[in-house]
Amino acid sequence: MTFIICGLAEVPAVISARAPSHMITLLDPASMIATPAGIEAANHLRLGVNDIAEPMDGMIPPDEQLVHDLLTFGAGWRGEAPMLIHCWAGISRSTASAFVLACERNPQADERDMALMMRRAARHASPNRRIVALADDIMGRRGRMADAVAAMGDYDHQVAQPFDFPA
Repeated sequence: MTFIICGLAEVPAVISARAPSHMITLLDPASMIATPAGIEAANHLRLGVNDIAEPMDGMIPPDEQLVHDLLTFGAGWRGEAPMLIHCWAGISRSTASAFVLACERNPQADERDMALMMRRAARHASPNRRIVALADDIMGRRGRMADAVAAMGDYDHQVAQPFDFPA
């Protein structure tokens, strides 16, 4: 089972090269895309959300419903083909979503080990702290997911590129 995380610009090439069965799009509503060729509409979750960690006027922050939608969609993925998760740049909303889904699929795994695995796979990964904190509460992880993401340290947004993360 593999998650492929990327930015919006890489979506067509990733679909062509890797043939994911499922896709999650996390973009602000004004930038939302239609389901691309190669993905069945029923296998595409589109979440309209801004990349913010605190509420801001005119922006849509991640909320509990987003996390519930993410977890419900993830539960329907059997993992036989990769799942593509993307946001605008492949740095924050998408990496948070992949981390959340990986934690959900691996309830006994150490959250810090999983976060550091993501760091090794992608120097640019900077999971959205609000998405992770909400999921941490919903999943009853007692702050371990949030602490794990904080332990990832600094990131380098200039090296963003598609990467695989194990489910």
